[in-house]
Amino acid sequence: MPPQDNSRNTIIFVVIAVIMLLAYNVFVMAPQAERRKAAQQAAAEQTTAAATAAPSPGVVVFTEDRTVALGRGGARVPIQTGTVTGSLSLRGARIDDLFLTKYQETIEEGSPAVELFRPEGMRHAYQAQFGWNGPNVPGGVPGPQTPWRLTEGATLTTATPVTLTWDNGAGLRFTRRIAVDDQYLFTITDTVANFSAQPIAIAPWGRIERQGVPDELGRQQVLHEGGIGTFGTPGDYATQQLKYKAWAKKPVQEHTSTGGWMGITDKYWLAALIPQQDERIQAAFRVTDAAHADIHSATMLGETHTIAPGRQITETQRLFAGAKRNEILSAYEKQLNLPRFIYAIDWGFLFFLTRPIFLLVELFYGWFGNFGLAILGLTLTVRLIMFPLANKSYESMSKMRTLQPKMEELKKKHPDDPAAQQKELMALYQKEKINPLAGCLPLLLQIPVFYAVYKMLFVTIEMRHAPFFGWIRDLSAADPSTIWNLFGLIPWDPSSAPLIGAYLGGTFALSILAIFYGLTMWLQMAMSPPAPDPMQRRIFQFMPIVFTFIMATFPAGLLIYWAWSNILTIIQQYVIMHRLKAENPIDTFLLRFKKA
Repeated sequence: MPPQDNSRNTIIFVVIAVIMLLAYNVFVMAPQAERRKAAQQAAAEQTTAAATAAPSPGVVVFTEDRTVALGRGGARVPIQTGTVTGSLSLRGARIDDLFLTKYQETIEEGSPAVELFRPEGMRHAYQAQFGWNGPNVPGGVPGPQTPWRLTEGATLTTATPVTLTWDNGAGLRFTRRIAVDDQYLFTITDTVANFSAQPIAIAPWGRIERQGVPDELGRQQVLHEGGIGTFGTPGDYATQQLKYKAWAKKPVQEHTSTGGWMGITDKYWLAALIPQQDERIQAAFRVTDAAHADIHSATMLGETHTIAPGRQITETQRLFAGAKRNEILSAYEKQLNLPRFIYAIDWGFLFFLTRPIFLLVELFYGWFGNFGLAILGLTLTVRLIMFPLANKSYESMSKMRTLQPKMEELKKKHPDDPAAQQKELMALYQKEKINPLAGCLPLLLQIPVFYAVYKMLFVTIEMRHAPFFGWIRDLSAADPSTIWNLFGLIPWDPSSAPLIGAYLGGTFALSILAIFYGLTMWLQMAMSPPAPDPMQRRIFQFMPIVFTFIMATFPAGLLIYWAWSNILTIIQQYVIMHRLKAENPIDTFLLRFKKA
């Protein structure tokens, strides 16, 4: 079949595929989206109506009003520090109302603080609880519904701990002192006094519990969200991860450990139980079926203690509830001797690259005061490290470019004998001391670095809402500018367009950074030796266009890194090509400009 027929068939195939995709969106996806929206609206109206009506027995009624939910739990103790605010419920002494005041939901002014814990009665309730396990204890032990009394303090602050008390009516007094530091660490100190005439045996426990999983969690393929913990024995610890989806398939996962820690992690936030590091614990991740939602819990059971009559014991547990900042986790790891606590941040399988790259970016941030400039400094550092190897590669590529006329002569000399062409071509490479594969090596080495930079931008909270300059207000999110509204000159949101809005705001998004990146990629490829095969040349010509669309959805910080890397590569290639007197598009353009 002639080449032009192949090209025509390819174009016809692409056109038909696009038509089918648009038709599928119009007649299938759009109606489904409308039905989902209608169902969500109906569910919201039903929830609102149910909240104002008397609930039927056995029916769980959620409220969207936090004040209503907080009121249902009885008396509360306010929590107020420089980093968190909220309250704890005296019913069960549970910490179930917590906001992280240093972080906002969005970059918009007036955006509310990030919510970590949510009280019972609201959808996706999320809380931390502590208690004692003692099945044969006369009078019982405190649990999730125990009505504690506030006996000391009024507001939990860094300077004023609070003390709670509960008597079981059979000679046991439970005293709980709760303190919080200036970051995100709560210390729960439980004292049990035995005033009865017989010894008792009890064991402490702690539990983090989330009712259901919010829709926005657990959907990222490159990120771990769900159960996490480090278990083992001193000198032999391992971090275990259990994603929300895998958690549902395996409803119970148990571990025995000396010390360690465990909890539930989201992308940027963590709730973790921390026992005494010399204590033997039984840890379990569980999913429990419930009428309203599956309950995900991370539970830690400590050693059993026997309390003789007239004696008392004290047990200390800790709760981390906050943002996964590198320096904070690292400080707690050293302070409490926690194993691998820094790996609560999902550094990925290339952690040996991701974390050093992050630390280098933090170093540059300390110098420049801007994470965008820090990324530029990182890029320059990477290019300097690879400079010797890249230099040899670009020299080889430049020599190949000067050999293009000779290579064309070889094709003409053996037009119908590819084997002979290849043999003489390799002899030519050997004579000129050229390695045709040398150009691939710097690119292959940059792939893991590129992924590590992407991972670093994606998982580290330091990058979250970090601005660059101008319209780039969040380096961890995609460039918000788009060509479809002339980069903001037209007051219109392309994603709101009927039928094609999802594509204009997603697949076919084109931002300023993406276009700039595409231009640098095109120029870099134009300076490389052309492929010998016409079809390969055509494919390489389309690659900058394809990658421009692909990269448009990536974080702005990654585009800044890659475009700046391309610019440094272009400068290095230009200097080498100019020195070797190899033809290059920059000199060609400047020559045409001078003639004009």
